[in-house]
Amino acid sequence: MRPLLVVVVALYPLLASADDVADWARQKVRAQKAGLTTVGPAKPSEPEPPSSVPWRERTIIPFWKEKLPGGPSLAPSFTPPASLAPLVRAVRSGVVNIAAKNEGRSKGLGSGFLITSDGLVVTNNHVIERAQAIVARLADGRSLEAKVVGRDPEIDLALLRLTGAVDLPVVTLGNSDELDVGDWVVAIGNPFGLDTSLTHGLISARERIIGVGPFDDFIQTNALINPGNSGGPLFDMNGHVVGVTTAIMNQGQGIGFAVPVNLVKDLLPNLRDNGTPVRGWLGVTVSEVKDSADSVIVDVYPESPASRAGLQIGDRLVAVNDKPIERYQQLLRRIAIQGPGVVVRLRVVRGGKTIDASALLSTRPTVATKGPISGGRVDSLGLVLGELEPEAGQGVRVEEVIAESVAQLGGLIAGDVIVEVNRVKVTSLRQLQELVMQTPAGEPVLLKFTRGSVSRYLALKRRG
Repeated sequence: MRPLLVVVVALYPLLASADDVADWARQKVRAQKAGLTTVGPAKPSEPEPPSSVPWRERTIIPFWKEKLPGGPSLAPSFTPPASLAPLVRAVRSGVVNIAAKNEGRSKGLGSGFLITSDGLVVTNNHVIERAQAIVARLADGRSLEAKVVGRDPEIDLALLRLTGAVDLPVVTLGNSDELDVGDWVVAIGNPFGLDTSLTHGLISARERIIGVGPFDDFIQTNALINPGNSGGPLFDMNGHVVGVTTAIMNQGQGIGFAVPVNLVKDLLPNLRDNGTPVRGWLGVTVSEVKDSADSVIVDVYPESPASRAGLQIGDRLVAVNDKPIERYQQLLRRIAIQGPGVVVRLRVVRGGKTIDASALLSTRPTVATKGPISGGRVDSLGLVLGELEPEAGQGVRVEEVIAESVAQLGGLIAGDVIVEVNRVKVTSLRQLQELVMQTPAGEPVLLKFTRGSVSRYLALKRRG
């Protein structure tokens, strides 16, 4: 019977474990000794329970768009740069480091860039503001004294001239209107005194308003900008300057801002010729509808450039110098940045028809006032006011702003002209006082005022 036992055991190696087979064999021997001829088969081991691992491989049909092996690029015209070194070598000679000195000591460090071979340099106004002496160090190591040609604090730009400059390398100004979010850019400057330092990044956003002034129109970039970079150039991948690095956001890293070079180009002739910014004046009041693409003319000043160009109340301004106007802020910038004597091309829509016109900008007329008059105070706002002469137009001029008043905290300054209170046009001091007093308790007084060629709204809560 031993051979039978061996044969039967050989039939079960795949059905049972070794221990099960041995136990079965012992039972078989005992059964034969007891005179039995059969015994139950060895019981196979219990199968392992199915795996509960959630990431085991499964066959899944994608329900998303997925790259196929060897599939085409989604951006076939894009070629990532292998190195920025050739670009940097081509442009860095036009970048200068600026030291502004006061009483013989270094007041601050900044950057700038050469735009003419005879030494005109663009930088930020805050780099050289109130400096008694300015020294620019070139990429070749030479240091030259610089003088201020012109500056614009509201846009934070300054134009310098280097003394004794001859045949200097210059940068090429590009077109910031062609920038797209996601474009690569390079910043070169003088952070913390480390001259000709390079950072690179992307255009994060355009036309950012960050509250610096009435002409805010910043390029946002994640190219690192540090103290000392101010006034330096922001280059595109073709080596053209597309912005002037100006500001950073203290609350976050990798958030910097640059003045678009097209705004710079509009301002440069004004700074070179006038020294201080002389704003162009068109002579219209435009509706200020937030986030609206409509810039509707609601008033045209008599004998103004707009009046002589044939503009009318109700016209919708849609373009200046062939550049579309999508917001009131854009219109304000494109007119004010131009100096007087500049002809601008205007496109308006009137009754569904498009009309092209040209206007010769002038300076805003001097606002003549009678000076502070008896009773010309609005103590609840902290203002001392004076009435305008009839030929100066309608409104009430701010003669003085009381320290620590709500008017001062709100930003009003002497020379502002209040033209509306709670959306009612103001024609006299008495009317202004009455409108302020009629404002319900607890509600702010809404003022519309002009400062130069700029119109703004301001809400002030009266003090008792």
